Amino acid sequence: MPKTEYWQWYVEESAPTEQHHHAIDEVYFAGRSEFQQVSVIRTPVFGKMLILDGDTQSSQNDEKIYHETLVHPAMAAAADRSEVLILGGGEGATLREVLRDPSVRRCTMVDIDGLVVDLSKKFLPEWADGAFEDPRARVIVGDALAFMREDRDTYGIVISDLTEPLEDSPSNILFNEDVFGLIKSRLAEDGVYVLQASTAAFHNASLHCKMARTLRRHYRYVTSFFTHVPAFDTDWAFLACSDRVDVAALDPARIDAYCATLRGESFFYDAQTHRRIFALPLYLRRMLAAGGETF
Repeated sequence: MPKTEYWQWYVEESAPTEQHHHAIDEVYFAGRSEFQQVSVIRTPVFGKMLILDGDTQSSQNDEKIYHETLVHPAMAAAADRSEVLILGGGEGATLREVLRDPSVRRCTMVDIDGLVVDLSKKFLPEWADGAFEDPRARVIVGDALAFMREDRDTYGIVISDLTEPLEDSPSNILFNEDVFGLIKSRLAEDGVYVLQASTAAFHNASLHCKMARTLRRHYRYVTSFFTHVPAFDTDWAFLACSDRVDVAALDPARIDAYCATLRGESFFYDAQTHRRIFALPLYLRRMLAAGGETF
């Protein structure tokens, strides 16, 4: 088989000494929004990819691993799934997964970057799979912080699908004690707050642990879980927070019953997967138990 020569590469740098190279088949868009650098490309292995500020956000061939992991443990655990709030999630895939549940009456999604939403609708329609047009979807292009300050509704589930709180990220201001308190004020008493929470790899889990330590001051249960996302080339972590339910300890029968109600076919998540993603390695359990920096 002849070797294909690629002249364009997308290089994602996770550290000064670590890189992941993706050959590029096609560039759909490369430019800058008001808030961040945005690219949409197609690669041989992962298909189409959304890239923000040089970091992979999701890829066509494995985005369901990330989005099902982010959404469904919290949805299975929540007592009331009729009202759901998503912070971020511009591709529409988180919205898609929430709306697979027929018990959801309304899902509000707030993303600051309208260009990301528009590009996703144009070039990545598989991500949303019609969710933007679902009558239960309320999509707001705007500042999530301003929305929560003005909003008076409560939600059974709040899902944070924001970018990592790095210094140059538009979501940086949404990771601090005051904002975590504001999010809790929008959450029902028996609700679940879940967030993507950086990497869980042994060499760069410090930001995840910092998030967990901070959120322990706000919730009785703050539980880490993670899975490997191939396009990210690392283990990716999440946090499930609640005062009423330990999401890690859900009864498998409850998860099976929830999954049976979902429209369409799942790719990754079920009761057996739930047990695996909440089974943390020893190094991460030790890091989470140790003291350290908070927000």
